[in-house]
Amino acid sequence: MLCALIMAGGKGTRFWPLSTEEKPKQFLNLIGKDTMIQMTVNRIKPIIPIERIFVCTGQKYVNLVKEQLPELPEKNIIVEPDGRNTTPCIALSAFVIRRYYKDANMIVLPSDHLIKDEDKFRDIVQRANDFLGNNEEAIVTLGMKPDRPETGYGYIKYTNIAEEKNEFNIFKVDKFVEKPNEEKAKKYLEDGSYLWNGGMFLWKISNIINEIKKYSPETYEAIHEIEVVKEELLQDLINDKYHKTESISIDYSVLEKSTNVYVIPTEIGWDDIGTWKAVERYKEKDINDNIIYGNARVIESKCNIAINSCKRVVMIGIDDVMTLETEDSIYIVNKEYMENLRDYQNIV
Repeated sequence: MLCALIMAGGKGTRFWPLSTEEKPKQFLNLIGKDTMIQMTVNRIKPIIPIERIFVCTGQKYVNLVKEQLPELPEKNIIVEPDGRNTTPCIALSAFVIRRYYKDANMIVLPSDHLIKDEDKFRDIVQRANDFLGNNEEAIVTLGMKPDRPETGYGYIKYTNIAEEKNEFNIFKVDKFVEKPNEEKAKKYLEDGSYLWNGGMFLWKISNIINEIKKYSPETYEAIHEIEVVKEELLQDLINDKYHKTESISIDYSVLEKSTNVYVIPTEIGWDDIGTWKAVERYKEKDINDNIIYGNARVIESKCNIAINSCKRVVMIGIDDVMTLETEDSIYIVNKEYMENLRDYQNIV
């Protein structure tokens, strides 16, 4: 049995001013008609029913989750008292999910990624789940085949093949690598044995709990009582104990130390929608490379972005500009500044 955990507690500060602490990017429709979290749920629903999909988020976002995912059972919303990185999030969620599905496997998914080939993605997930059936102590991750020397992602280096099956071969992970500089990124691309770390993992729930107990005992000890506490006292226990967990990513605490990590090299049209440049890559453009999202008209202008909903924006004879409309302001930004907009948050 496979369950899904969608991590949706991030604040999305890189997309300010559209993304705010009150409504971060996972709850925005940055790419299509659905929000990022809706896209994530809809992508996995064909193989995992909604009753086995869980969302871990912060208290202030619970109502947004309920609003955007009305079919999600309320008990499937796992509430973090505060954001403490991915190890506590995964440990908390693993303990909660195991209350309802004792012997399940779990896939961990970020809530803000783009995957264009969703059918192939689901085939790979099922392939990884099958592998776990015969390798209960394995951790499987999906590694994205790079098509450019990207410096914004971490990398996975893989070595020997562990299991061959059709196009979805599984390899042993040699090591996880930090975000490189451009020179190293070019070498990784030429080498051919490096993949982008997409932050998606599959494991048996009992195994990841054992791994966290081994490599992050502080986190395990803080919240392991979750499994036995009465339902009506569950959130009180989480609120009382969660701050004692170790604030560290799962990559550092477990993946870099475990001896049973495997990867499936993957080509599914994946992207981490973490910057305005990523949004620009996938938004539909007119013949002059303008992206119009909302009530806007562009005349004799090229390579602009207009994101607005109320007042009409008219651009005449303007190139390489982004306009953003929020509830109380209209931002007009040279595109060279759009990746650093959040730096101006406290002075506008």
